[in-house]
This record gives sequence, structure tokens and C-alpha cells, in this order.
Amino acid sequence: MTSTQKTKEPLALLKSLIALLLIIFCLWGSQWQYHRGVDRHARNAVIEERIAKSPIALNTVTSDLPNYEWQAVSVAGTFDTEKQILLRNRYNDGKYGYEVLTLFKSTDNKSFWVDRGWVQAGATATTPPVVTALPEGEVSITGRLRLDSSLPRGSFFALPGNGQGLVSELNAQSQLNTEKFYLDLLSGSDISLTPKVAAQVPELSDGPHMAYALQWIFFAGLVIYGRILIRRTR
Repeated sequence: MTSTQKTKEPLALLKSLIALLLIIFCLWGSQWQYHRGVDRHARNAVIEERIAKSPIALNTVTSDLPNYEWQAVSVAGTFDTEKQILLRNRYNDGKYGYEVLTLFKSTDNKSFWVDRGWVQAGATATTPPVVTALPEGEVSITGRLRLDSSLPRGSFFALPGNGQGLVSELNAQSQLNTEKFYLDLLSGSDISLTPKVAAQVPELSDGPHMAYALQWIFFAGLVIYGRILIRRTR
């Protein structure tokens, strides 16, 4: 074996080692994307199942709130019109507006926020939006149970993008301490309670994770092919 061959041998081993590490990384990336896709599909299936269920009484949801997330619940109580917040930067059909959230106190003394839906912004920055007046006295409402942890943050869900959950943000603004859930209002005992534009259910897409998983496998194949090509060139 010549000195040139001896020099090339460790270099070839180094190239093979780098190729092997790249293949392992690609396979890891494929597995990661695959499991993300499986988890997201399972999560979406749970949401769809709970949304389709008939409403239950809120007072029956005594513990383990995550198991009732997205479930429709019914409750009686009164709205506190003095505790109302308009969340900015909410859009509907490309129109700028606000999400209207009002404090609700149930007959069993639970205080929580109710998302009464979207309203369009006024004609100018100084023009307040038109918010439907609330009926006085005790009412009964039906809404979807939502948690601060209701799925990932971002435009896919109507949650703040600053790292805080919606309930935490509302309580910080109003200096209140409410229950750790809120409701997306669907309907009520008074016709005025039914939102003209209710809080939307997110589009339950499985996303591109499975395609990305196959893409990583393709990359691994390219590494193998490239290494064989280099060896043949030699």
C-alpha cells in the first residue's frame, strides 16, 4: 500500500462517519415529525369528539378540567357589565375588530370570563365598536369550555401571542382572580346573548408533519446516494 493510499483511507473513513451521522440525524428528524403528526391528529380527533357532544352542566365539571376542554357547558348567573375587555387585533373575513370578553358570575359563585364573540371596529380609531347590550338579571348561557392551555399559541388559535394564556392576560388587565377557564359563548336564554360572530373553532388540520417526515427520509437517501457516488468517483 502506497503512502497516498494510506492517507486516503482515514479520509474515506471520516467521510463515511459524517455520512452516517447525517443519516442518523435525518432519521431522527423523520421520527420527530411523524410523532408530532400523530399527536396532532389524536388531539384534533379529541377536539372534534368533544365539540360534537351535547352540553352538560358546568357544575358537573368539578375537577380534571383538561378532560372537558372544548366541551359545551351550560350555566346560570349574571354578567358584570362593569368588567368588560375588548381584545384588539382580532380579524373576521379580513375586517379588523375586537373580541368582547365580559366577566360572568354563576349562581354557585364562580367568576370567569365569557368570550361574547367578535365585533367590528369603529369607522375611526376614536369611534368605539358597537357592542350588543346585555340583559339585566340572571340568565343562562351555553358555551365551549376553554383553558389557558387550549392548544399552541399563534394565529391558529385566538390566544395572546405574548406567552401568557388568555385568562392570565385578562386577570392582569382587570386585577381579578377568576377561574382558570373561560367560555366561548354560543347561545343564551335571551336571544341577544347569541353572538353575531361567535368565537371560531380553529381549523383542525393535521398539518404538514407527515410530509416533512417523508422529506427527512428522502434527505437520508440523498446522503447515501451521495456517499456511493463519491466512492465510485474514487
